[in-house]
Amino acid sequence: MRKRPEWLENAIFYEIYPQSFKDTDGDGIGNISGITEKLEYIKELGCNAIWMNPCFASPFGDAGYDVEDYYTVAPRYGTNEDLVKLFEEAHKLDMHVLLDLVPGHTSWKHPWFIKSMEAGKNEFTDRYVWTDSIWEEAPGYGSLRGISDRDGSCIVNFFTHQPALNYGFYKPDRPWQQPMDSEGAIATRNAMKDVMAFWLSKGCDGFRVDMAGSLVKNDVDSKGTIALWQDIRSFLDERFPEVVLVSEWGEPDKSIEGGFHMDFLLHFGPSHYNDLFRCEKPFFGGEGDASEFVAKYLESYAKAAGNGLICIPSGNHDMDRLARTINGQRAKMAFAFLLSMPGAPFIYYGDEIGMRYVENLTSVEGGYGRTGSRSPMQWDATANAGFTDESCKKLYIPLDPDPDRPNAESQRSDNNSLFCEVQKLIGIRKTHPALGNSGGIEFICDGGKAKPLAYYRKCGGERILVAVNPTGEDFVLPVNDSLNELIYCLGEEPGSGDGKGIVKAGSAFFAAV
Repeated sequence: MRKRPEWLENAIFYEIYPQSFKDTDGDGIGNISGITEKLEYIKELGCNAIWMNPCFASPFGDAGYDVEDYYTVAPRYGTNEDLVKLFEEAHKLDMHVLLDLVPGHTSWKHPWFIKSMEAGKNEFTDRYVWTDSIWEEAPGYGSLRGISDRDGSCIVNFFTHQPALNYGFYKPDRPWQQPMDSEGAIATRNAMKDVMAFWLSKGCDGFRVDMAGSLVKNDVDSKGTIALWQDIRSFLDERFPEVVLVSEWGEPDKSIEGGFHMDFLLHFGPSHYNDLFRCEKPFFGGEGDASEFVAKYLESYAKAAGNGLICIPSGNHDMDRLARTINGQRAKMAFAFLLSMPGAPFIYYGDEIGMRYVENLTSVEGGYGRTGSRSPMQWDATANAGFTDESCKKLYIPLDPDPDRPNAESQRSDNNSLFCEVQKLIGIRKTHPALGNSGGIEFICDGGKAKPLAYYRKCGGERILVAVNPTGEDFVLPVNDSLNELIYCLGEEPGSGDGKGIVKAGSAFFAAV
């Protein structure tokens, strides 16, 4: 079992979309100085770690996930020195910062790709995945063709403008498919190690890795990609042993074997994460079914075997806002669940105040349907919600137009607000080891149709029963324990005496047993 950095054991993350968080220069786009300015707010909420979406130079065809220069902060966000200052100020507050690393592809404007397009052989010819002929596409992949004098088609990972970097093929089956130990594939791997070392040496605490499971091609069982990350992990262990790696992979057994400390349960794939929050009848909407989620979670939990953490985020920049489907008391209930589960919690900026998905927006920088979840943070009740100067006429993305939109300032002073509930839950989590990142879990009720979620959390001698019941009916829990101390209650208190195992409709509680 790889030892996790000590700070990760109690980490509670806050995800920041930099262009939408806080603008300090009045251009309508958030920047790094704005993040630094708001560190105290994040600390006040209770979060002690930050995941920042890409902040590197980019043409922004995909909101920065199309990197043009891994070594330079995008000028609209500030300078490299501003980012170093953010690391330093965060560390003064005993906080940590993860950058978003995009190792699978670059922008087509990256200097590496511009050189790779040349017809003549050079050191970047094999930095990307090219077929031998312009007439041959790569089966199963999109491709770029006819854009240069080079003969061949280049694989893309997502959008057309994101050519795939070459880490080799686990099982090459065509002449142009290079093995993992080819000169080009090794050069790409070493280049990414250099990028990581550059930012770690400047104070970065680690990386959330975009599409971490997709690097090696023709790798059905992920054996090649696991081996690649094990090699990178060995490199990091030698030079930066405290660095944290969090993967966007969705298969914890594979990512943790590869050397990651934590993996996300994703909103796509087999996790059933959306059954909880984002479907026609989500569990936390009061009529849904969480049982398939629980079954898949327990499968992933068993595969992780205590060697790594599993994250269940409140949301992120790629999915609908939590408040599009879950509001009011049920939003508080959703956070009672998120902040009482194992693994490091991740809160998407604005979810802690119930920011809404902004409907019917024109796509901004490759956002398309995701754009409504990326609107500016709502700090106060002023014209531009405190995101930028009131005189600024054009924001990166339009604000929620509702004059009653939630804002952080009003919620911080309202004890009944979602912000204060999340703050309270984080405080409880921090003071009870059983509710922490590495505490064990045992489900006693799987949230099936018309049933609550209920589980024991345990660590050392502490054992806590958690019950979350968004349904409209009281439910008798299958427990024989006495509720020794009610640690947290939302809604009606659980039954007492003969009914000590009753969780009331629309309520949640944590109780020491």
